[in-house]
Amino acid sequence: MADTIEKQVTRGGQFLVKETKCEDIFTPEDFSEEQLMMKSMVQEFVDKEIWPNKNRFEKKDYAFTEECMKKAGDLGLLGVAVPEAYGGLGMGFVSTMLVCDYISGATGSFSTAFGAHTGIGTMPITLYGTEEQKQKYVPKLASGEWFGAYCLTEPGAGSDANSGKTKAVLSDDGTHYLITGQKMWISNAGFCSVFIVFARIGDDKNITGFIVENDASNGISMNEEEHKLGIRASSTRQVFFNDTKVPVENMLSERGNGFKIAMNSLNVGRIKLGAACLDAQRRVTSESVKYANERVQFNTPIAQFGAIRSKLAEMATSTYAGESACYRAGKAIEDRIEARFAEGVSHQESELKGVEEFAIECSILKVAISEDVQKCADEGIQIFGGMGFSEDTPMESAWRDARIARIYEGTNEINRMLSVGMLVKKAMKGHVDLLGPATKVGEELMGIPDFDMPDYSELFAEEKAMIAKLKKVFLMVAGSAVQKYGPDLDSHQQLLMAAADILIEIYMAESTVLRTEKLAKSKGEENVKEQIAMAQLYLYEAVDIINTKGKEGIASFSEGDEQRMMLMGLRRFTKYNTLPNVVALREIIASKLVAENEYCF
Repeated sequence: MADTIEKQVTRGGQFLVKETKCEDIFTPEDFSEEQLMMKSMVQEFVDKEIWPNKNRFEKKDYAFTEECMKKAGDLGLLGVAVPEAYGGLGMGFVSTMLVCDYISGATGSFSTAFGAHTGIGTMPITLYGTEEQKQKYVPKLASGEWFGAYCLTEPGAGSDANSGKTKAVLSDDGTHYLITGQKMWISNAGFCSVFIVFARIGDDKNITGFIVENDASNGISMNEEEHKLGIRASSTRQVFFNDTKVPVENMLSERGNGFKIAMNSLNVGRIKLGAACLDAQRRVTSESVKYANERVQFNTPIAQFGAIRSKLAEMATSTYAGESACYRAGKAIEDRIEARFAEGVSHQESELKGVEEFAIECSILKVAISEDVQKCADEGIQIFGGMGFSEDTPMESAWRDARIARIYEGTNEINRMLSVGMLVKKAMKGHVDLLGPATKVGEELMGIPDFDMPDYSELFAEEKAMIAKLKKVFLMVAGSAVQKYGPDLDSHQQLLMAAADILIEIYMAESTVLRTEKLAKSKGEENVKEQIAMAQLYLYEAVDIINTKGKEGIASFSEGDEQRMMLMGLRRFTKYNTLPNVVALREIIASKLVAENEYCF
């Protein structure tokens, strides 16, 4: 059975070496009736409870954040990813992403509280807890009776999460552990009922996870709320544990497994964080379009000026690309989970393995979308002009809230290096064949180029050929780097970052083209000309980035004839036969946005 799964399902990272057909990917246009109803319900909740009260969040009304969380719990939204056996809705992975996406667009404060609770606050117990632990804690967390928080980061342990100094000492009678240490940047600390705490037992190499109930009389104290750039009403505190008694049965999983729990929780967190940036982008784009249509200068609405239309088109394009890639990966994870479950693997193990399989894609999405939402908010401020800089409009808070997305769930620098590092490890294990295709690219560079003009009359024929060539760029750069540095590749961080940017742009561009091709086949090219323009525009800009990063990478590890040959290959692999008219593409997209007065894709 496992063999059939392997053959049928594309593995994580395989998009680089395996052609994906548009019919084989999931897109937002494929949402089921149930998913569309869920989306409407979440949108209604946000439009009624969150968006009109945005000022309360900006004024650090932490009690209001908690109140909104309770309302979300009453609607069942806190339990979407929790199995029905523990009081949740037991929805599939795509549905849980969809909720995360549409609940997060109005303010980063609520989005962080929601994400921290449903993700890292609840999920470790759902996925690693014993049956007793799950029965005891998960129903309360799923209903919103209790809220969860996650204590991993310490003053001396941020990105290096496994270096934490918090200690867990077994009591003399062997009934409980005494936990002592300091944790910082703890989301939901101010109103949570239960912490997931990571501590080290003795001289163990790896940390261990514990479920700790929040009880001030049990040696738990906190600093005041942190004053932050954004997400102002998200409760963020330092938490101190001083000989906090934790029953031995509250150890999560087994001794020394904490680092693994932390990393796997972050994988899920990363793709969900990508999804949680999408509706913010839609909202910022819509608000910008509305303002540009209303604001008149030189007797003309500014939406008619090319400089503004260019910005609107770019904002919509990055949003559309983020949606395309996010839901493609989400469905790939869901399929993997279901395939494992069908084999008789437990729900816990299926989910863990499903997400772990696509850890590369999770890192890609976290980086790409968190950076796109920042750019989007920045352009939103620019379109609003002076008003964008004022607290009277929602743009400045959108910009501030967006900034944290590049830091938490692992910084974007860490995630860039992880994406390439994990891919190389997969190749070493034989899960993704990079060596064969990289060798072929090397042979192609030595051969005589084919000067025949291919037939590009079919929609996206040239674009898909270009994506295939961009994959060769990655294989050429990363393959040569692995050959040159072997296991020492990890220490060449700038090279890894350049390779990661190539990898990210390939996945994002391919996802956007495939979604649009699928859409054009079902609705007709004429009816989706704006989406076609967005796919072409995204790819054009991806080619530019890949060209720049390719040169940077090649220059860092090669010289002489080798370098000249690789640079020649790079030019060959990034050359369009027919250069797209970028200005015309932006104009097609902007015309639609301005006419509809919102993000409408």
